[in-house]
Amino acid sequence: MEQLKANDLEYIEKLSMPNTEPEYLIIWLHGLGADCNDFVPIIPELRLSSCVKFVFPNAPYRPITINNGYEMRAWYDIRDLSKLGDTVDRNGILASVKQIESLITSFVNAGWKSEKIFLAGFSQGGVVSYTVALLSKFKLAGVLAFSCYFPDVEDLVKQAVVNKKTPFLVCHGKHDAVIPYNVGLDAYNVLRNEGFNISWMHYPMEHGVCAEELRDISLWINEKIM
Repeated sequence: MEQLKANDLEYIEKLSMPNTEPEYLIIWLHGLGADCNDFVPIIPELRLSSCVKFVFPNAPYRPITINNGYEMRAWYDIRDLSKLGDTVDRNGILASVKQIESLITSFVNAGWKSEKIFLAGFSQGGVVSYTVALLSKFKLAGVLAFSCYFPDVEDLVKQAVVNKKTPFLVCHGKHDAVIPYNVGLDAYNVLRNEGFNISWMHYPMEHGVCAEELRDISLWINEKIM
């Protein structure tokens, strides 16, 4: 797979159906310490009914506080996992949000309708996907947030206009020891109570992805691209 670049953000592209013109595009963001290849293997498991272009960006390398300053791919710094809301790297999140918004802009400028573009993200990638969706000027096809939380949701939700009716799917593990279940559920409840078009699914798993979750994601996406 050729590695591409937009506004200094590296990414790879992969089609769900080889040699077929894609009808939709999914920008999928990895978690802390992973890279653009992390979620490529799930594509055939989603069994999508239409051809979808997947875009997997690489987060920049940056020092991570909880890992003694060791540099790894990350959308923002993690300072203290026990105090996710109090120690969040807001500047880092917003810098990554700007990069993803620029990536969306590059696809729109290339002829894609934003209403055909989904955002998906796992853990840190889910935080960025959430935030982009609320702050973006683009109307999106849908937003998927997995095993994540949403810092400052109470403030950002007041700024959201464009994607308030956009479908969101949020998935979380009941036994997640990295991003506690209740933290993920709290963000969902804020958005639901503010009238967002949002669905919640949970699974008997830890901080990861399971087969049942992939089946639900497949059903959800296929409903949106029919």
